[in-house]
Amino acid sequence: MKASDLFVRCLEAEGVTHIFGVPGEENADFMLSLMDSKIDFVLCRHEQAAAFAADVYGRLTGKAGVCLGTLGPGATNLVTGVADANMDRAPCVCLIGQASTTRLHKESHQNMDSIAMFKPITKWAHSIYDERNIPEVIRKAFKLAEAEKPGATVIELPEDIAKNDVELPPMNITKTRRPAADHKAIAQAVDLISAAKNPLIIAGNGAVRKRAAQQLKRLAHKAGIGVVNTFMGKGAVPRTDPHCLFTMGLQGRDYINLATDEADLIISVGYDLVEFAPSFWNANSGKKIIHIDFWPAEIDSDYPVEVDVVSDVADALWQINEELNVRHDAAGNLPLFDINDRQKLRQAILDDFAMEKDDQSFPMKPQKVLWDVREALGPDDILLSDVGAHKMWISRYYQCDTANTCLISNGFCSMGFALPGGMGAKIAEPDRKVLAICGDAGFLMNVQDLETMVRRKLPVVIMVWVDGEYGLIKWKQQNHFDGRHSELSFGNPDFEMLAKSFGMWGKLLTDAGQLPSALDEALAQEGPALLAVPIDYSENMKLTERLGNLQFSI
Repeated sequence: MKASDLFVRCLEAEGVTHIFGVPGEENADFMLSLMDSKIDFVLCRHEQAAAFAADVYGRLTGKAGVCLGTLGPGATNLVTGVADANMDRAPCVCLIGQASTTRLHKESHQNMDSIAMFKPITKWAHSIYDERNIPEVIRKAFKLAEAEKPGATVIELPEDIAKNDVELPPMNITKTRRPAADHKAIAQAVDLISAAKNPLIIAGNGAVRKRAAQQLKRLAHKAGIGVVNTFMGKGAVPRTDPHCLFTMGLQGRDYINLATDEADLIISVGYDLVEFAPSFWNANSGKKIIHIDFWPAEIDSDYPVEVDVVSDVADALWQINEELNVRHDAAGNLPLFDINDRQKLRQAILDDFAMEKDDQSFPMKPQKVLWDVREALGPDDILLSDVGAHKMWISRYYQCDTANTCLISNGFCSMGFALPGGMGAKIAEPDRKVLAICGDAGFLMNVQDLETMVRRKLPVVIMVWVDGEYGLIKWKQQNHFDGRHSELSFGNPDFEMLAKSFGMWGKLLTDAGQLPSALDEALAQEGPALLAVPIDYSENMKLTERLGNLQFSI
């Protein structure tokens, strides 16, 4: 068989069902081999969109999403999406073509060292220079991409290697057991929990895995400790749970800072410093910290870890729960803390969320839009947030019932994520509603792949928040420069006409009262739908001012 045939067989052995990509001349042999496979190739309109789609597919399935591009500009176009997958801990395998090995040593058409480019932004990147290495390279790429913490890997296949004859089978897939937590570290963690006065749990992106979320909820209930989630840890504890204290992440003051300020112990579960720097919640405070994660804690002066529990997160939490039982259950001392002490704070946050739920002003307030969105989506439906001012509003106001139902690019924070991410989400979860919220700036960065959604008849709703500015940049500049900002405004297309030009449903709201029915209509479409919502971003600075003057005692 040809090497490209073996390559495809190895992908099949890894359980690959979809590949998102844009092919080129140098991976023609691979594409022809793929035609004889059951793997569904999702032809995209830009490589960045393909990478974002694979990124989200990986987040939702736990299996590596796969994207493809050719050499040169195809490879460079993949970079942003691949880097996003890696920093946001999404399993992703990127396949790229390459020129023949006979011309890699010299100046040659579209020839560049793609592997050197990808190495700093992936877990592993490698080129295949011998067709006999294909099974090993593919197995390694998938094993590393899917291993905790997940991330991105890259495989490069030169065009001459793809043509060579080879007779080898794919490698067998073996599951790797993640290490259990050290019993001494568990004992030290329970010592700190038992001695604490005001402990608090921070749930990060590593806490939303199914088993980890189950054990985290068990710990919160067993010990009576409140849980704060990062932007990427939403749903680790359901929003209706009295132990849920909602989301941290605004770089200014917020209600949740009151809880972090008074905490003497932080139990961080699956938390990455890229999600929300500890300087925003622990600057010079001297809190004790228990770090529970697959990797050791990053070194940061504002993150002085007392106990570093490095293991499978679910196992570590299970062991802590069992040790709490041994020490305290027989004496009837569980829960150690009264969660009722957190209900005043929790109710204040809930009241804050509901302040604008009946507002009918137009352009619409972000708070009102998100109240209506939350009402329209079920507990298992998926919302994706792009990057911009809307991300901050979604992160604060949109709360979740289950893990992985609000996907936010918050490690790499890349604009253009949500639209193609919605495509990956719908292919991964065809029976769940998918809503992607974009700013008008981020939307136009990958607008071309609306055509992919139309062609594939993917019922994804794209909601565009329209303000005609780079709203988040303006908000940040205003905060730092006494209300001044640089030129950040731009023009927009007619969104209804744009949608129709792609052959899809589209609507521009002209009144706040239209949103609930328009959203229901959009979600009922058999294909993609575009809903444009004019937004009043004067609320940005109003929120900053209101929270900056927050007077509340817990």
